[in-house]
Amino acid sequence: MQAYPVPVLPSHPHMRPRTALVASADSSFRQRLSHVLSGLRWQVREAVGGAEAWAEAVSAVPEALIVDAWLPDLQLNEFVQDFRKSFPDVDLITTGGTAAGESPRGPYRQELLYALRTSQETDAAAWNGPPLPGDAGAGAAPKKGPRSETCAPLPASQSRGVSIRSGPDGTASAMTAVRTESKAPGTESTAAERLPELIGNAACMLEVSRRVRLVAPRMTPVLIEGPTGSGKELVAEAVHRLSTRSRKPMMAINCAAIPEALLEAELFGHTRGAFTGAVQGRTGRIEAADGGTLFLDEIGEMPLALQAKLLRFVECGELQRVGDNETVKVDVRIIAATHRPLAQYAQDGGFRSDLYYRLAVFLIRTPSLMDHIDDLPLLVGHILEKLGTEMPVKRIDGSALNKLTAHHWPGNVRELEHVLERGVILAGESPVLTSRDIDFGLTVH
Repeated sequence: MQAYPVPVLPSHPHMRPRTALVASADSSFRQRLSHVLSGLRWQVREAVGGAEAWAEAVSAVPEALIVDAWLPDLQLNEFVQDFRKSFPDVDLITTGGTAAGESPRGPYRQELLYALRTSQETDAAAWNGPPLPGDAGAGAAPKKGPRSETCAPLPASQSRGVSIRSGPDGTASAMTAVRTESKAPGTESTAAERLPELIGNAACMLEVSRRVRLVAPRMTPVLIEGPTGSGKELVAEAVHRLSTRSRKPMMAINCAAIPEALLEAELFGHTRGAFTGAVQGRTGRIEAADGGTLFLDEIGEMPLALQAKLLRFVECGELQRVGDNETVKVDVRIIAATHRPLAQYAQDGGFRSDLYYRLAVFLIRTPSLMDHIDDLPLLVGHILEKLGTEMPVKRIDGSALNKLTAHHWPGNVRELEHVLERGVILAGESPVLTSRDIDFGLTVH
C-alpha cells in the first residue's frame, strides 16, 4: 500500500478557508472524512447523492469534490463526465483514491488523498467500487472489507420464476418474496440500479430507473407514456427528487380532471374580475412551481386552444394571467404524462405536433403490470407493508398469490393496490390473506 505523507499545513492566520464537498450515501464515511478534513482546515459540505452534490456545487463552487464510487441516485461515470464539463476547475477525486481522469490536479491534492486514506483505514467495511474510465490508478490502494450490503449485486441468473418462502403454517410473509431479476442480454443489473419508489427488478423496470437517473440532473423536458395505473406520477416525482430543483415545489395538475373553462385559469392564474366568480386574483400552478417542476398529467386531454398558449410559455418562459396584460417570467422544468401514444395522436390531429416535439425531448415509458408480472410478489409485499401503517401487516398465502398472478390486471399497479386494500378489509381480524379475500368484482375489465 502506498503511504501518503501527512501534509504540512500552512500557518498563515488569514488563509482563506478551502471548501470540500463530500458526496456519499454512507453517513459514517462522510462524518469520518469531514472530521479529518476539518483538522486540515477545510470547510466541509456533505451530500447524500449525486443530485444533491450537484445542487451544492451550483450554490457555491467548492475547491474539491470527493465522490463515492457508488451513488444511490445517479450513474457515477455519467455524473463525473457532466460535472467535469460544468465545473472544470474543481479537483474531483473518487473514493478509490484516484483523480477523476481529466479533472485538474489541484494544489491540495496531497491533503485530500491523505484525508481520504485516513478515513477509509478507520472503517474495514468502507464501500468499494470499480475505477472510473480514464482514472490514473496511481496510489489507488484497494479498500478493506466487503462492499456494503446495500449495493451488492443481485444473483446473475436470468430466471423469471417467482417464489415465496413459506412459514411453518404454510403462509407467506409479505416481506419474504425472493428477489428475482429479468435481465436483457448483455446487461448487468443490480439492486442499486432500481429507484426505491419503483418496485420491481424486471429489465423494463430497471430501464425506467436508468432513464430517470440520466435525465433528472438536466433541464430537459420529459414525457412519460404508459397505461393508466402504471406509476407515471411516481416516475415524475422521482425525476424531481433527483434533480437540482428538488428543494423547490413540484406542482401537479391533471389536465383531464379540470373542466376546459377552468383549466386555463388553473394553469396560468387569473386577476380579480377576469371572469364570473373571480372575486380575487389567484396564482396559477405554473407560477407556483417557479424554480421547481411542473407536472402535467394526462397532457393528451388538454384542449387544442390551450395547447397553443402552453406552447408559447414553453418556448419563451413567459406567461400571461387570465385577464392581465402583463407577462410574468417563470422558470420551471416541465414533465408531462399521458396514457395515449402521443406521437400517433399528434399525427392524427388530436395534439399539436409542435408542442409534442417540445415536450417529448426525453421519453420514459412505464410498463404495464403484465409486462413485469414476475415482480408481483415484491409489489404485494410493498403494498401490504404500506397498508400496515394503519393496521397490523397482513401475510398472504399461496392460494391468494396464485389468484393474483392469474389475473390479467387491466388497471395495473393501481388496481393491485385496490384489490389488496379490499382484501385486507375482507380478511377482518385474520392475519392472513387467503384466496377468499381476493375480490376483483369492483375492478373494470
